[in-house]
Formats: sequence, structure tokens, C-alpha cells
Amino acid sequence: MNFPAAVKRPITKFSSPPLQTHKPLKPHQSLIKSPPTLFKKSPNFNNHLKNDSFTSLSSSRTGFPMSSRVNSKRASSGDDRYLVTDVKAPSFVEFITSERIKVVAMLAMALALCNADRVVMSVAIVPMSLSNGWRQSFAGVVQSSFLWGYLISPIAGGTLVDYYGGKIVMAWGVTLWSLATFLTPWAADTSLLALLLARVLLGIAEGVALPSMNNMIARWFPSTERSQAVGLAMGGFQLGSAIGLTLSPILMSQAGVFGPFIIFGLCGFLWVIIWISATTSTPDQNFQISRYELEYIRSMRPKSLKVENDLAKPKVIPPFRRLLSKMPTWSIIVANAMHSWGFFVILSWMPIYFKTIYHVDLRQAAWFSAVPWSMMAVVGYYAGVWSDDLIRRGTSVTFTRKMMQTIGFAGPGLALIALTMSKSPITASAWLTVAVGLKSFSHFGFLVNLQEIAPQYSGVLHGLSNTAGTLAAIVGTVGAGYFVELVGSFQGFLILTAILYFMSTLFWNIFSTGELVDFDETNQVKQH
Repeated sequence: MNFPAAVKRPITKFSSPPLQTHKPLKPHQSLIKSPPTLFKKSPNFNNHLKNDSFTSLSSSRTGFPMSSRVNSKRASSGDDRYLVTDVKAPSFVEFITSERIKVVAMLAMALALCNADRVVMSVAIVPMSLSNGWRQSFAGVVQSSFLWGYLISPIAGGTLVDYYGGKIVMAWGVTLWSLATFLTPWAADTSLLALLLARVLLGIAEGVALPSMNNMIARWFPSTERSQAVGLAMGGFQLGSAIGLTLSPILMSQAGVFGPFIIFGLCGFLWVIIWISATTSTPDQNFQISRYELEYIRSMRPKSLKVENDLAKPKVIPPFRRLLSKMPTWSIIVANAMHSWGFFVILSWMPIYFKTIYHVDLRQAAWFSAVPWSMMAVVGYYAGVWSDDLIRRGTSVTFTRKMMQTIGFAGPGLALIALTMSKSPITASAWLTVAVGLKSFSHFGFLVNLQEIAPQYSGVLHGLSNTAGTLAAIVGTVGAGYFVELVGSFQGFLILTAILYFMSTLFWNIFSTGELVDFDETNQVKQH
């Protein structure tokens, strides 16, 4: 066997005693040994070996000759000194074939199902309202029933995510919301109460989706790639809207009004089987990951031991009082509330808007509403790449987040005003596409910011902000129906939404930060 040249190079000796001779390799291990001086001997050396799974990686994780990919250097942590690595950034091919890309691809598919399951009702509500004689205000109540459940779960779900990890919680979430979607036809045929309860269960289960996504990305992606990872995951979320709005009318014409509910529900069950068998909660637990990729992820993490110790679980009861005492928390809460207001108003009412204002039929209304979400997925990815690139080039995290959030809120506000002045459905669809596309920039403002100000509490913090967002979404979704009935103007409600976007932008720029915030009573978290 021809070993890589890097393995044959002499290993530089340090002043510390050499490690003991390695035990015989297990059958699955390679004959290529790790450098025996990878870690410097210290009083707690055995603890490093016990807690650091990097030292026990098998040959399946080797991937690349380590000396050509990794430069060793000394660093300190507390009372112990050991070697850490300065790993070369991956190439594009290495990035798209990595294990972390598989994880984010599965997250994107889960979020696509999440949004497809919720938007089916936005299309189905039109024939259901006609057949049941529902007014627009009551149609808004039926659509908002999903949000009643979504209001309950985010805080509890975020706490569970912080404690048990995103993999387990996401698996349970997808299982329950797919079951609720699958049972919706039966519930609708049974009674109105059963239909509302099915939608509430859907909301409860989907409340854990975004906190789980944030948790998995924080564990699997280095800080210089997190915006890009969020962009990919949220791209799936937005494509779910486009898929749901586009396919639902087609499926309804072939399989009846409730056909999409059954098909999307079955897809969710299939996703859960793949997710459980193909992913792990952390890179350290994955036996398919290369040694280079694992070390790259770990070397690029922030150096706060408290925050980045994957083995340490946060408190079962988070410090809610401390979390709510900081203005950066409130900047995220306000941003999430406004984001949800605009998101659900557009998602729930645009098919009806195009049908009412421009008199297009159901299929055209769904198409006009679906195009903007596809644009949001594309723009969101490139906005995430740009955000990461700004930080890598030395732009402060705080400035980057403020700029992204400003584009993500002020842009849609201006576009919605232009939308109200449109005379044709094509022009209106173009402005709606601009509004929704620019809205994706906010994902790299408040959404990524959760991991930066409080990585150890990102789940529960996401839950708190999601609860505020759900309340805002309920008010916006139900309020739009009553506003149209009382005032008789869809355009007036869109102008109100634009004004709220501008006010939220101002609040964010005053109070947000991209640095770590001390949310602990007894431990001071270092700023980066």
C-alpha cells in the first residue's frame, strides 16, 4: 500500500512526554495512525481522550492526508494546554459532498414539508368556503387555527431542543404534523371542531421545526458558514410554499379537495424514516464524516467552552428573567413578530387577494402567489453567501446583521406600497416577488443572530421570539379579514403592514448586536 507522503513525514516532538504505544487496532480501523503528539500531555489528559471523540476516529473519517490539510499549533483552554488545528477552508466540491450538507439538505426538505402542509389550507379554503358558506372573516379564523397550536409549542419545543438536541425533536415534530395533515380529510368530514383540532395539532408540531433547524446548524456548521446553511435550509422552507401553492390546485383537480393533505402527509412519514437512519445530532457522533471535516467544524467554532461544549446540556429551566432583561433579546422578538406578521399575511391572503382584486381563477391565483416564494428561496441563498463573505472579509457581525435586517424589512415595506398601486396582476405579482425576495435578507439578521448572542439558549430564545411572532401572525391573519370587511380595502391593510416594517427596522438597528450576551447568573460568557 502506498501511504500519502504526508504520513511519512517525521513528526515534530514537543517538550512533553510522548504518548504511550497505541493498543492494537480494531478491525474497522486503519493502519494509518494519527500523529502520536496530537495532544500535549496534561494533568487532565485522560479527560481529553474521554471527552474528545476526535482522538478515536476510525479510518473512514480520514478523508485527506492530515498534514496537507491541517496545521497544528499550541493553544490554551483553562488549566489545560493542548494542540488545536488551523484547518484549510474546504473547496466547493468538498463542501457540497460533506456530511454537513447532507444534514442541511434534510433540514431543507423538512422545512419544505412544514410549509407545504400549512399552505395547502390557503388554497383549499377557497372551495371549502364556497361549499360551507363561510364569510371571509370566518375563513381567516379557520386558517389561523394552525397558529393557535403554533402559539403553544415554540417555548417548550425550544427548551426540548436545547436539552435533547435537534435530531430527536425534529423527528417527533415531523411525525406529528404529518399525522395531522394526513388526518385533515377525516377531520373535515367529521365536524368543524375536529378540523380545527387537526389544524391546532399541526401548529403544535410545526412549532419545533425552526428551533430544531437552528440547533442542528449551530452544531454542524462553523460560524463562517452558518448564514449559508440557514439560507439553504430556509430555501427549502420557501420552496415548500411554492410547492404547496402550485401543486395543491393540480392535486385537487385530480384527487379532490383533500388529495394534497394525504400526499403531503405520506411524504412526511417517509422523511422521518430517512432522517432517523441517516443523520446524527452532532458531527462527533457521525461515523461517515471525514477526519478533516470534523476538525474543520471544530476549529472554526467560537472559543467559549461553556457555549461550545456539545456534551454539556443547559439548564432544564432556562433563565427566562435574564433572557427578557436584555434589549438584544427584544430586538429579536420584535423582528420575529414583524417577520411572522408579514409572512402569514402574504401566505394566507395572497391567493384571495389576486382572486378578489384582479379576478384571476384559483390556479392562476396560486401561481401568482407561488412565484415570489421561489424567488425568496433563490435570493435567500445568495444573501446568506454574501453575509458569510462580509464577515470573513472583516466586516463586524453586528454591522452585517443590521444591514441584512434593514434590507429584509425596509425593502418589503417599499415593495408592498408599490404593490397597492399596481393596475394589473402581472405588475402586482412582480412587486410581490420583490417584497418576498427581499424579505429573505431578514433570515441573516434576526434568525442567525439567535446563535450569536446566545448559542446555549438558541432553542428557547427562538421559542420566545416565535411565540411573539405567532401572536402577531394570528392578529395579522384574522385582522386582515376583519379589516377588509370593515374598511373594504385590501390595499389599506398592506400599507399598514409596510408602516410596521419600517418601525421594526428602526427598533432593530437601535438595540441589536452580533456579539455574545451574558444570559447566565453565575458565569460570564466571553464576547467574541
